[in-house]
Amino acid sequence: MRDHPQAIVPAGSVEPVPRRVRAVLGGTTVLDTTAARYGWEWPGYPQYYVPLADVADGVLTDDGVVADRPLGRARRMTLHAGGETRDGVAWLSLTGELRDTVRFEWSALEAWFEEDEEVFVHPRNPYSRVDALRSSRTVRVECDGVLLAESSAPVLVFETGLPTRYYLPRTAVRWDALEPSATVTECPYKGRTSGYWSVRGGPADIAWAYDFPTAALLPVAGYVAFYNERVDLVVDGARLERPRSPFSD
Repeated sequence: MRDHPQAIVPAGSVEPVPRRVRAVLGGTTVLDTTAARYGWEWPGYPQYYVPLADVADGVLTDDGVVADRPLGRARRMTLHAGGETRDGVAWLSLTGELRDTVRFEWSALEAWFEEDEEVFVHPRNPYSRVDALRSSRTVRVECDGVLLAESSAPVLVFETGLPTRYYLPRTAVRWDALEPSATVTECPYKGRTSGYWSVRGGPADIAWAYDFPTAALLPVAGYVAFYNERVDLVVDGARLERPRSPFSD
């Protein structure tokens, strides 16, 4: 999945995380903390740095490798939890304000949680915002002159750094023009997709839906959105210019 462009925070920045953060592997809680730090290794979105004291006892072993990392010198560690082993997936910071915190590779854990809500792909950028607003605008979706959907009851999703996405009710979609795809993607702000669709005989994976989105995006539950970059959108009679660069959903 392509990364989202996010509100820019300078690389090297460190800030406290105000949320409880947990992660599990093999049914074992590997970390549980209310004292994590955001570390921006690059502009875009941060990584979690977790106090070593809030990592479960005995799950980390030293790999004997010390290296310069984006936010300082660190010791490489292997993770053992729930009968699973993940080689070299954690780094114990040795210097600076992140000293004695651990940075885990996201994919090394089976699930991550902020408070009691699962988070996907990477930590949420605290400076990014996503709003889902119901609207009475008339939205028409076409591809190469073929009508794919039309509705006057869309939900508009405004997300930092992304073009507005127009989610339409399923009853507004011309399903005879589409065919299902096996594609599944995840988003830290919206959740895991429940379906993707391609145009019959045309572009692949141009539409998607979230049947069980995150709480903030509940208005889009069951609605279908189309990539602005790959279809023609007509909103209240005005044809929108396609964004120049492809983005994730």
